[in-house]
Amino acid sequence: MVLTSQEIKTKAKRLGFHLVGVAAAENDEQILAQKRLQNWLASGYNADMEWMNNPKRFALQKCLPNVKSVIAVALNYYTPEQQSEDPEKGKISRYAWGRDYHKVMTKKLKALACWLEEQEETIQARFYCDTGPVQDKFWAQQAGLGWIAKNGNLITREYGSWVFLGEVLTTLELTPDTPHTEHCGTCTRCLEACPTDAFPQPFVVNAKRCIAYQTIENRAAELPKEINLNNWVAGCDICQEVCPWNQRFAKETDCDDFQPRPENIAPNLIELAQLRDESWDQKTRGSALRRIKPAMWRRNARANLEKDRD
Repeated sequence: MVLTSQEIKTKAKRLGFHLVGVAAAENDEQILAQKRLQNWLASGYNADMEWMNNPKRFALQKCLPNVKSVIAVALNYYTPEQQSEDPEKGKISRYAWGRDYHKVMTKKLKALACWLEEQEETIQARFYCDTGPVQDKFWAQQAGLGWIAKNGNLITREYGSWVFLGEVLTTLELTPDTPHTEHCGTCTRCLEACPTDAFPQPFVVNAKRCIAYQTIENRAAELPKEINLNNWVAGCDICQEVCPWNQRFAKETDCDDFQPRPENIAPNLIELAQLRDESWDQKTRGSALRRIKPAMWRRNARANLEKDRD
């Protein structure tokens, strides 16, 4: 039995993925992408995220020997609720409102990878969902799902950038899709809307100035005084909210797991500043927000409250 790209796409759609495409595991664009990553790291824009310098990041053979193809998938997570403008309320990035996307994506990716290996004993597969040294956005663009925008996010024509990405590496040689072309044009709304000037130039993000990095990845006891979080306590969606593609093409997801938990929309800043470890444990079970530890929640809330008093 010889599996075709179309058969695999049909299976992926049946598993619930909204977009699926195929890329060849070896292509000329990898060299350019590697140079861009090296320049970004050399500029120190990764802050203390040393895992971004993993040598496997563009060496797929080290992730899966004899890999021939990358099956890239996307899952729409958008829901229509809006962020509160109440100064006493915190803001949580839309991606974390519902169930932990790692759990949702991993279940579907594992099913796809297992199905592939069941079709023929010589087929090997390995899957990733923001959990390994694989450039999700690069492979999604190579597989034709969308393009990497000026704010560093992947934009799809169908759902904007409100998508989770994952991939299955396989030793099966498949017919690749045409890489997606870039469609930001002259628009710079995302760059201009960033309140902390986190974009030194289009397509380049300086994590040190990014609200999402500061609230989620920065483990320091105190945040830089010059970074105004603008009421964000977990991530930031500003550059996505102003994107014309998101404003025009966002569609509510049909995945119930991504429907918001009520407590994740407009949490009270004073309550978060006093968050007890026991309450954190209960509130973040099954949520991507568990990555933000109790002391970080208190720190993030406190930073917003102190800005309000300045």
